[in-house]
Amino acid sequence: MELGDQEVPPAKPDLELDFTGFLQETVGTALSTYGWFILFGCILLYVLKQKFSSNINSLLATTKTSTPPDPNEVVRRQEAVAAARLKMQRELDAQAERYREKQRQLEEEKRRQKIESWESMKEGKSYKVTSHLSQPQEPTATTSTSSSAPKPKPDRRPLRSSGFNPLTGDGGGTCAWRPGRRGPSAGG
Repeated sequence: MELGDQEVPPAKPDLELDFTGFLQETVGTALSTYGWFILFGCILLYVLKQKFSSNINSLLATTKTSTPPDPNEVVRRQEAVAAARLKMQRELDAQAERYREKQRQLEEEKRRQKIESWESMKEGKSYKVTSHLSQPQEPTATTSTSSSAPKPKPDRRPLRSSGFNPLTGDGGGTCAWRPGRRGPSAGG
């Protein structure tokens, strides 16, 4: 038996054997070390893709297929905005007119009170006129007993009920901490 009669399979080159051994060693080591991390990372990427694919697709669809708006629709929107602005302006004008009318009435009332006060002072009555002059007043008789009656004391409430807190520094009191002067000390 000769060697020449039998066919011998051709041997693989050494370079190819080294590469496949290196590839198996590297991939096998990486998968055995980081396999679970790679698996969970792939699952996370798949879930994120599923979640945000609709948003990305809709965003891409609106940017690619953005057709110019219908001119009639644009005109209708502008007219609606103009009508809403006109309505709000009319309401504002009506409120301003009511406010001016109220102010005129208050000024007229003050002027009328001043005139009545002046007339009552001319007649020798009290010059202080209350806002209740529109109602008929009864003349008050002054007697000696009414002048000797004790006057009511003003309503004094404790400081706490008025909302004053001395620790906050509010209230405008004169006792407040102030920083010292700047500059060199006056010692010598």
